Amino acid sequence: MTVLHILDHSLPVMSGYSTRSRSIVLFQRALGLRPVVLTSPKHGPAPSEREELDGIPHYRTQPTLSLAGRLPYAGEIALMAQLARRIARVARVEGAQVLHAHSPLLNGLPALLVGRRLGIPVVYESRAFWEDAAVDHGTTGEHSLRYRVTRALETFLFKRADRAVVIAEAMRNEIIRRGVAAERVSVVPNGVDSERFHPIQRNTDLARRLGLNGGPVLGFIGSFYHYEGLRFLLDALPALRRQMPGCQVLLVGGGQEDAALRSRAVELGGGAVFAGQVPHAQIGDYYSLIDVFVCPRRRMRLTELVTPLKPLEAMAMGCPVVASDVGGLLELIEHGVTGLVFHAESTESFVHEAARLGVDASLRSRLGAAARKHVLEERSWQRVVARYLAIYPPRSGLVVAGAQPVDGG
Repeated sequence: MTVLHILDHSLPVMSGYSTRSRSIVLFQRALGLRPVVLTSPKHGPAPSEREELDGIPHYRTQPTLSLAGRLPYAGEIALMAQLARRIARVARVEGAQVLHAHSPLLNGLPALLVGRRLGIPVVYESRAFWEDAAVDHGTTGEHSLRYRVTRALETFLFKRADRAVVIAEAMRNEIIRRGVAAERVSVVPNGVDSERFHPIQRNTDLARRLGLNGGPVLGFIGSFYHYEGLRFLLDALPALRRQMPGCQVLLVGGGQEDAALRSRAVELGGGAVFAGQVPHAQIGDYYSLIDVFVCPRRRMRLTELVTPLKPLEAMAMGCPVVASDVGGLLELIEHGVTGLVFHAESTESFVHEAARLGVDASLRSRLGAAARKHVLEERSWQRVVARYLAIYPPRSGLVVAGAQPVDGG
């Protein structure tokens, strides 16, 4: 079965989104499916219209000038029209039997239009409710017209697609409350490549270069967004160091809060190390430096519904996790069994739980081993991706593959 995945962006653009996408297509191929990737204009300029990554065809949609900024929603409408043309061309050439569109709805709506026109089943997968992410990023308000329109259109898409997929049970419950039939909504959670992420020896050379040869290291790897709670983490650093002298915080990644976090670290007078963005192939070496992986997400609608990817990588590495008790993280971690949780945005609760792990090597070892066992049994990508086999609907129309190459669009 040929599955055309319509993505916002993919590798080599690095993000949690592209990491999940890569894992899905690689493990689908291992299961006997034939995945093909098409990225939207938001991926950015690409050197060619078609390239192969990991042996999988990746079609690009080159950005073009639009009416963005001149009329409300004109840019979005132009982007969707361009993407719809591209989906139709690639679907015909590749003989797509399923259109699997991944959020945002700027991908889903064009896929639905093309699927109905060509008679190809459409699966829409939401990684997050993007209107809630926009609220956290400060680009819209929860009661704004943009928020309401985005939410209404995505609900329309959930109801009209042949099947809907989300990454967390909380998200599934949310869209069922919107009137989507429960039997049409499936959960395919985040997973981890347990062969790539596994316990390794501490990279002492890297630790020396970063100056991490003192007390316990609390670390975070990922994007520096407001909802991740990294300002909260830095503000708690003085209290952490009183409990654990020599304790350091390692932050790996970057994003919109990078400059503000670095400035705050300077104000605190030390204890925080910024590694910047690092090649994905080297991530394991940075995990090896972390004694306690920290997920201090703030409590808000977005974090209550969505589960992150990085804690699973840490757990597969045998690294114990301390996380806030927001819904998205409680789906990953069982307190005292596979990690520790604290009351979100409570410095006292956070310092107490983090210090428990920081000063007790045997507790770190026990929770880290239990965490790895859990992800091997429940969250390996092979197990997770196998869920799509029961989700993809039977082919409902005929797609004729053309012999000519796909043109730009």
